[in-house]
Amino acid sequence: MAIRLIVGLGNPGKEYEGTRHNAGYRLVERFAEGHRIPLRKEAKYYGIAGRDEATGVWLLMPTTFMNLSGKSVGALAGFFKIAPDEILVAHDELDFLPGVVKMKLGGGAGGHNGLKDVSAQLGTNDYWRLRFGIGHPGDRDMVSDYVLGKPSQLDREAIEETIDRALEVLPLIMKGDSERAMHKLHTKPKPPKEPPVKESP
Repeated sequence: MAIRLIVGLGNPGKEYEGTRHNAGYRLVERFAEGHRIPLRKEAKYYGIAGRDEATGVWLLMPTTFMNLSGKSVGALAGFFKIAPDEILVAHDELDFLPGVVKMKLGGGAGGHNGLKDVSAQLGTNDYWRLRFGIGHPGDRDMVSDYVLGKPSQLDREAIEETIDRALEVLPLIMKGDSERAMHKLHTKPKPPKEPPVKESP
């Protein structure tokens, strides 16, 4: 099934830019930049949205704050009659370390309030997820501050690298070639080979 809507989860506002919770926003922003897709505030969809004219795919960044993300997703998907399995939701994932990115169809919310609300509004868990690892603080009581904090430079670079990899396979995902996209995404890139050391005569 081809994808008709790509959603990046995050929180709006300058104070949340670059936070771990906004990994999904980053994917949409970078895809829009790379394809020169204008994004604008759309009050009726409770978010910032744009459409890729080449493919007809919608891009959406809910501005309802994370816990009400589904209000935005449900509004746009409902208006354009987009089925849940035609939706890809990009989000941060506590269970994966920075540098890990995985894609799957369906599954639970895993404590992610944005996903909980999307599932509630769509009435199903059966939509695609693109999960960007951000690591875990090690204590449940620290999660809220952790996801709203900014990653270290090393972690930020690892997260950006996973977004690079996701952007490479997005054309496959959008066409509905999810098996090939997942294979490429889940296969760890090989480190470059070191050139052989020449022995001095």
